[in-house]
Formats: sequence, C-alpha cells, structure tokens
Amino acid sequence: MKKNGMKKRRKRYTPSEILWIFIKYFSLIFFSFWALVPVASCVITAFKTEKEYNSTSVMTLPSNWLHFDNFVDAFKQANMGVAFKNSIIILVFVLLGSVIIGTQLAYVLSRFKFPGNALIRNLFTFAALLPGIAMQVAVYEIMTKLGFVNTLYGYIIMSMGTDVISIYIFIQFIENIPVSLDESAIIDGASYFTIYRRILLPLMKPAIVTSLILKGVGIYNEYYAANLYLQDKARLSTMATALYRFTGPLGSRYDMICAGVIISLLPALIVFLLCQKQIYNGIAAGAVKE
Repeated sequence: MKKNGMKKRRKRYTPSEILWIFIKYFSLIFFSFWALVPVASCVITAFKTEKEYNSTSVMTLPSNWLHFDNFVDAFKQANMGVAFKNSIIILVFVLLGSVIIGTQLAYVLSRFKFPGNALIRNLFTFAALLPGIAMQVAVYEIMTKLGFVNTLYGYIIMSMGTDVISIYIFIQFIENIPVSLDESAIIDGASYFTIYRRILLPLMKPAIVTSLILKGVGIYNEYYAANLYLQDKARLSTMATALYRFTGPLGSRYDMICAGVIISLLPALIVFLLCQKQIYNGIAAGAVKE
C-alpha cells in the first residue's frame, strides 16, 4: 500500500496539450492587456497638467498623483452637475417605461394568439436588423412635427420605443413560465391585468434585471441621439455630451476629457459595486432557458 504522505505523480502533458495551454493563457493575457491599456491611459492622463500632457507620452506617469485640478475644472466647465441630473432623469423614466411597455407587449404576444401575432414579431425582428442611423431622417422629421426636438420628455419618449432586444428577452422568459399558472388564476377570478401584475411580473425579475442592465448602459452612454435631439447643451446636456465641450477646431483638452470620463464612470461603478450580486444573478438567470 502507498503511504498517505506520498506525493501524487504529476500529470505529463503531450506537446499538443502544452501548445493549447500556452495559446489559451497567452490569448487571455494579450486581450486583457489591450482592454486595460485604454483605461490605464485615461487614468494617467487625467492626473497630468496640460503642459505635462503636451510634453510627455501617453503612458508616462504624472509627476504628481495628487493633481485634482483637472477633475474640478472638468466638473465646472462641462456643467456636469446638470448633465448628471439630466442623465438620471432620463435613465429613471426610460427604464421604467421600457420595462412596463416591454413586459406588457411580451405578455400579449406570448399568451394571446390573434391574427397578426407572427407578423408583429417579424416586424420587430426586421426593426432590430435596421441600423439606427439609417432611420434618423424619418425619426427626426417625426420628432420635429410632434415638437419633441430639444425637449427632455421628447427624448425620453423616443428612447422608450427603441428596445426590441429587451422585448425579445421578455417574450423568451414568459414562454418558459407555465400557462397553467394563468389558467389557475383565471379560474380563481383574476383578470388578465392581475395575472400580469401579480403573477408574471414578479417571476420576470431576472429578465427585468438583464433588460435594465443592457438598456441602462446604452442610455447612459448614448451620444448620437442625445447630441441630435437635445440641442440646448447648456440646459439639456447629458454625461455623454458634456465631455465634448473640451473639443474644438483649435484642439482638444484630452487631460480634461479623461478627468471627465472618470467622473462619469464613478456613478456606474458605485451602482455596480452595490448591486453586483443582483446583476450577476439577473444575467445568469436571464440567459439560461429552463
């Protein structure tokens, strides 16, 4: 019998296995490095003075890591307090409206069979394939005629109606919920709205969390539509459009831009750290079909 303290024999790898392990870890390190380089460059640049940025390379460390003037100036000059307030208002109302509209529409399309049901689903698929910029001419004309251009509520309403991916997430999730729950509730006298509000909506929490993450990140980082429809930059700027005050025909202040980028990332970072458990559970549960 072998002694308990005897060391186990090491596994011998074949040359092909060694090559595969090398490729796997090399690609992991390589792509991680290239993903972190822009972040590191942004942090380094944010702490440099304008003179230091113009006279050194991008990855040269700043002489003083306690130089916070760029952050203060970026917050004041870009009016980031107003931008942050507008972004929060847009996020709250767009996410709330998207969840209500998306879940109700998914409930109707998945639970009720009526003429045109398949057509509506196919139209949603077709709309998801169209590039958003290609449709901006028609959308801008509609927004202008409705008086929604250069208004916060018009931008919010427009953003609520561009969430095809979330609708499909809700449809897929509802179709995995047994119809017997609806039938039992109907026998007990529940209305369709009661079934939606008290049975389906609580069960759809993982899908809702997944949708909120995808939609929230997209809305918070949206620049093109915000710049196009929120034209009063002093009053209606968002976190994405506020940073472009440091660009111009005579050059760009990248030290200020990087400081503003870090400031704009802080709210999202705080939310992620506080809600990372719910975020991970929501993505995992929303991605697995039961």
